[in-house]
Amino acid sequence: MNPLAGFLSLLLLLTAAACGGAGAGEAEAGEAEAGAAAESARADAPSAAVRPGIDVLLADSSHLIDGRRVGLITNRSGVGRGGASSIDLLHGYADAELTALFAPEHGIRGTEAEGSAIDDATDEGTGLPIYSLYGETRAPTPEMLASVDVLAFDIQDIGARYYTYVSTMALAMTAAGRAGIPMIVLDRPNPIGGLTQGPLLDPAFATFVGLYPVPVRHGLTAGELARLYRGAFGVEVELHVVPAAGWSADRWFDETGLPWIAPSLNMPSLESATHYPGTCLFEGTNFSVGRGTPTAFQVLGAPWLDGEAWVAEIAAVAPSLPGVEIRAASFTPESPSDGRFGGEEISGIRLTVTDRSAYDPVRTAVAALLAARRLSGDAWEWRVRHFDRLAGSDRLRIAIDRGAPLDHITSEWAADIAAFEALRRPYLLYSR
Repeated sequence: MNPLAGFLSLLLLLTAAACGGAGAGEAEAGEAEAGAAAESARADAPSAAVRPGIDVLLADSSHLIDGRRVGLITNRSGVGRGGASSIDLLHGYADAELTALFAPEHGIRGTEAEGSAIDDATDEGTGLPIYSLYGETRAPTPEMLASVDVLAFDIQDIGARYYTYVSTMALAMTAAGRAGIPMIVLDRPNPIGGLTQGPLLDPAFATFVGLYPVPVRHGLTAGELARLYRGAFGVEVELHVVPAAGWSADRWFDETGLPWIAPSLNMPSLESATHYPGTCLFEGTNFSVGRGTPTAFQVLGAPWLDGEAWVAEIAAVAPSLPGVEIRAASFTPESPSDGRFGGEEISGIRLTVTDRSAYDPVRTAVAALLAARRLSGDAWEWRVRHFDRLAGSDRLRIAIDRGAPLDHITSEWAADIAAFEALRRPYLLYSR
């Protein structure tokens, strides 16, 4: 049974016995409102200027927060088109009261290393409490929500299943539903567009790195994911998505007119984000992905591997990898957050996108993994648990160990992707 079909069968059993959460009327009202907002977003589509959800909220959807106490899940990527932070915009909005902030992985300012526990704190600018959602708890507790009438989410996602901000969003949706308060997702563009690529997560491997059976590159915005989580995966909450006006799924981030603000330390550019759905898989090995360099996730390497030999072996594994140039490169990680090869010049490869519409970062990364596995011999190490949760199952790791042909590995994804694209269709907000 494919992972999506298995999950949906289990979901039907679970939802048949479920109780609580938003009532049918609330759910339908939320969907209708989201649909109307989506039409407004599509009407704005010809404009080159994209307005993020926070601007749309304050301009024409403020009824969602007027007269209410607002809790905000955000980090430094949550800004309006003019550059002001969502914290400051909501704190300065006279008709609602911002009462609490919530910090995901990397902290409210996005400056903490991956995996580092985030502590509760006080925001210096507003004096508001900052509750950690990446420490002892991953979801808002009833105590954290005691001063909140509506919970909002405003963080720039990257478009890959294993970027943890959308897991924080999903758990917050569940917590809001249990508390009987609405959840608002202030949407932002998917910076790498609407393409769908890579293997689906098997629900048996669900973790905070990936909670639901979606492909590695899901092609959705955070708002569309939220609608999918509620509509298809049974998250019960009164949900309102405020779309990003003027955006369509064929537009990349550098076509929006919005400033790139790194949502985490090692996501310095759109180029890094474009490769991330593929090269992040190397985090489940003993290779460097360039943390501690200005080109994180654009470079890969290890001290024992010759870059030129790796390029040649990748070409042998995959004679054609459209849309990307792969060349030998050396780099030196400085104080890398993953602790890999700090201060050591290492040989490897650098990936550069040449045609975004043709590039498949996941397939490219699997070709690089197959080649690196062949060349590394006894130096190769899997971080088994981490790799499997990134890949979404143990099947990819086992296939690479067996030296399975690249086309055999990737052809198995097609049916699951087609089923996912059919599943997500009712929850789309933007033209494709």
